[in-house]
Amino acid sequence: MADAPLVLVVDGAEVADLQLADTPMARAKGLLGKSGISGAMALVPARSVHTFGMLFSIDVAFLNADGAVIDTTSMCPWRIGLVRRRSAAVLEAQAGSFADWHLEIGSVVSWHEARLSRSRRAA
Repeated sequence: MADAPLVLVVDGAEVADLQLADTPMARAKGLLGKSGISGAMALVPARSVHTFGMLFSIDVAFLNADGAVIDTTSMCPWRIGLVRRRSAAVLEAQAGSFADWHLEIGSVVSWHEARLSRSRRAA
């Protein structure tokens, strides 16, 4: 997982905090055992997900190597998702989040380190 706070960007707009699961251990743990998520989690690389052991429903977006959303779905706990062969990464968020963020097939997703506000820099 990344050490610096990250921000999720959808079609050029910063929409939420992001957790990055970019190691085998971080991807294996994912959202397991959590009662919810504020923001989103990106699993890189990933082509499929499951919700075994999860306590809440999630929105799932499959991203190609350019960050374009190639498919989306919602999953209830205790499900196995289909493999998306063209997927390079998967974005997971609390169910309903994608609608709030206007994330859909064709959206372009990226993330960057959070910028410190002036008040946080002065502290």
